[in-house]
Amino acid sequence: MTTAAIRYADPDATLAALTDVISLQLAHRSVRKFQPRDVTDDELTALIAAAQSAPTSSNLQPWSVVAVRDPDRKARLAALAGHQAFIVQAPLFLVWVADLGRARRLADRAGTALGAADYLETTVIGFVDTALAAQNAVVAAASLGLGTVFVGGIRNHPEEVAAELGLPAHTVATFGLAVGRPDPTEHAGVKPRLPQDAVLHRERYDADAADKHIAAYDERLTAYNTRFGLTGDWSGRVLERLRGPEAMAGRHRLRQVLERLGLPSR
Repeated sequence: MTTAAIRYADPDATLAALTDVISLQLAHRSVRKFQPRDVTDDELTALIAAAQSAPTSSNLQPWSVVAVRDPDRKARLAALAGHQAFIVQAPLFLVWVADLGRARRLADRAGTALGAADYLETTVIGFVDTALAAQNAVVAAASLGLGTVFVGGIRNHPEEVAAELGLPAHTVATFGLAVGRPDPTEHAGVKPRLPQDAVLHRERYDADAADKHIAAYDERLTAYNTRFGLTGDWSGRVLERLRGPEAMAGRHRLRQVLERLGLPSR
């Protein structure tokens, strides 16, 4: 099967415009089992260079990243992030930080106001730019033969994570990224995505036309899940994940936590 057919679990899916980079992106999967070989400092430097090459709003560059290798610190972060064992196993754990502290310190040194940093828009910029940077690093990691998996659970206990990493005021850990050489014995595959007709709208959004493709996707994802000993379809997963604050692992308190960390959202 082609990379497009695998990505969509559809034997008829093809891409006429295909490059090595796009093929690499289509083959992406989350890796949760790693070989013991370390990620070298040269590889880490390359990942961060790729991350810094991502777009950034007004060149604010409002993010930082903490590279964690210490086994004990990884274990503590894993506990805070929902006891996910692969965080400990991965040789490198990157914690990506929305960082408005750098601009705040710049304003303090210049003796000037920074009122716009108190608004939701600026916090959103911090999160968006951090995500863009991290995704660049993920593609770069794949090109180096490294596997990755994002860890949103790092937001379960933002204040405790901040204390563990010594984060300054006006910053927050947005997510983690486990990095390492994939273990070929891991029983996992390329998870199918929604058909393009469910997400691509031309000129104007057409909800009725797009949503007609969800049922077929539910069938494909159910078949994929069954292959790997999982259950359920996509629709059920979405409804379960978003049913209410009790499904958010503590993240329903994020607005209040951001306020305490110095990232208000007027």
